[in-house]
Amino acid sequence: MEVEQRGYIIQLNLLNNQQWEDLVETAKPFEIPKKLVWEAYERVKANKGAEGIDGQTIEKFEENLKDNLYKLWNRMSSGSYFPPAVRIVEIPKSDGKVRKLGIPTVSDRVAQMVAKIILEPKVDPHFHVDSYGYRPEKSAHDAIGQARQRCWRYNWVVDLDIKGFFDNLDHELVMRAVQKRTDCKWLLLYIERWLKAPAQQQDGLIIIRDKGTPQGGVISPLLANLFLHYAFDKWMEKNFPQNPFERYADDCIVHCRSEAEAKTLKRAIGKRLLECGLELHPEKTKIVYCKDDDRKGNYENEKFDFLGYTFRPRRSKKSLWKTLHQLHSSSQQ
Repeated sequence: MEVEQRGYIIQLNLLNNQQWEDLVETAKPFEIPKKLVWEAYERVKANKGAEGIDGQTIEKFEENLKDNLYKLWNRMSSGSYFPPAVRIVEIPKSDGKVRKLGIPTVSDRVAQMVAKIILEPKVDPHFHVDSYGYRPEKSAHDAIGQARQRCWRYNWVVDLDIKGFFDNLDHELVMRAVQKRTDCKWLLLYIERWLKAPAQQQDGLIIIRDKGTPQGGVISPLLANLFLHYAFDKWMEKNFPQNPFERYADDCIVHCRSEAEAKTLKRAIGKRLLECGLELHPEKTKIVYCKDDDRKGNYENEKFDFLGYTFRPRRSKKSLWKTLHQLHSSSQQ
């Protein structure tokens, strides 16, 4: 037995470096290609971004790039990667309040990007056609254009505002949504760890999180879309197929034919979100009348903001066509 063991050791010693690396790589419990980690790094670098709690910038990360990426790959492949706390940054809002962003370290952003590259093709093809936020080949301008067209056809809009959406996502429901689209063990393992990763406030205090996903994380927008795909999009498709909507992450408007329909829909959506651990903002969620020259009525809300654009009373298509026709006739005289 001793001779056989020594022979085995000698045989391993004769392996060249590349053969040894290949042997170690195949021995990992999770198959994560090194080139995938490199691709993830290149995307993170292109996106730029601030440093996390370790103060390490992308430039500093690159000073020891090969070792940093190897350590990350090694830990992710072995199942021993645990994300560090995110750094909380407060961004002032127009109403005097602040929006809290959770900034991961550069290394953790690369790790999250590895997961996103694998998860996104599994889930995005199943998303609703009117889900526009943080998706390939979709944009805010697409959502605004579609909303504008539908406001010509529908008299009423329910302007939805979900209170503290990213901060209040139910972890169990998020994981159930992910499990519907993948059984990849390492994806499930690390997504759950990212959801539970602590947050460090500006005063250094560490906060243990039992809900929410950091608004600022690489994987967060994809998880948010996946959550709302089941909590809202599919539910609307099943229960209110006659009411089209545009949704950009948690920013959403729904079109209705009458005030009564809008009130009924608003109540139903509020109840549905409560079932999913979320809540409509009681002041910011409102019913809006899409007033124009052909819609003569008055209502307390006749304008709304969506993705940085204000939709307000305007001239109807019929009125615009009449004006253009008059201008054309005058030019012919």
